[in-house]
This record gives sequence, C-alpha cells and structure tokens, in this order.
Amino acid sequence: MSLLADEVEILRRVPLFQGIEPSRLKLIAFTSQAMRFSAGDTLFHQGDMGDSAYLILSGEVAVLASSPIGDIELARFGRNDIVGEIGILCDIPRTASVRALTDVATLRIGKECLSDMLDAFPSMARIMLREMAMRLNRTSSELVAARAAAALPT
Repeated sequence: MSLLADEVEILRRVPLFQGIEPSRLKLIAFTSQAMRFSAGDTLFHQGDMGDSAYLILSGEVAVLASSPIGDIELARFGRNDIVGEIGILCDIPRTASVRALTDVATLRIGKECLSDMLDAFPSMARIMLREMAMRLNRTSSELVAARAAAALPT
C-alpha cells in the first residue's frame, strides 16, 4: 500500500474526518506533511501565528501555557487528537505551546486545507466545535477547582 493510501486509511479512522468522502481525505493526505518529533521537541510555540494543525498519529503531547511562574500544563493529547486548530479557526497567535512527551508522529494540515474542509463539511465543523467546547469545559472546571483550593485558608 502506498504512503498516501496509508494516510487516507489513518484519516478515515479519525473521528473528526468520519463521513468525509475518500477523495477529500486523499486531498488532505496529499496536502499534509508527515512530521516526526522526538520526546522534548516543541511542535509550535505560544505566540506563533497559527498556520497549521497537527493530527497526532502516535505518541503523546502536552499543551503548555506560559505564566509568570513557568509553563503550566493545560492538557495532554495522543493518537487521533488534533492540536493547533484554535489559531487557524480564530486567526490569532497560538494560545499555547505543544511539546512532545514521547516520540510523536503527526500529519501537519495546512490552514487553507483545514479551512476548506470545514467549509465543505459542516459536520466536521460541528465535531471540532464540540471537541473545543469539551476542552473549554474541562479547563473551566480545573480553573474553578484551582481557585477554590487557593482561596481555602491555610
């Protein structure tokens, strides 16, 4: 099987891309760039302009936000998760850095390709919106818990 066919098969199994016709998946695979990162490598930095999203094929990454006390881990993601989509969707600088915790294999999906796919497939946009809302809910819950713990008398 060719590398392109392998990538199409991988994309077909990712929840975000389910229901998308194979010819469109082939376009994503063709325009995407396979990238590998070693443990400790940074996929992108907070403040960089968002020009792509990364589909994690294998391995685990941490999402880190800079703070006055150092980096704060916001989340961890692994196989079939996508990171970096917020910068593309909102056309803003990256809101966090992403660092490989293990060796990581990714598909780097360019901004134009992802935007075109979201325009063409509203169901994909709904799935991505749902995932982002769940991430926001989780982050909000963690923030409330952290603030409550900080407010407790010592």
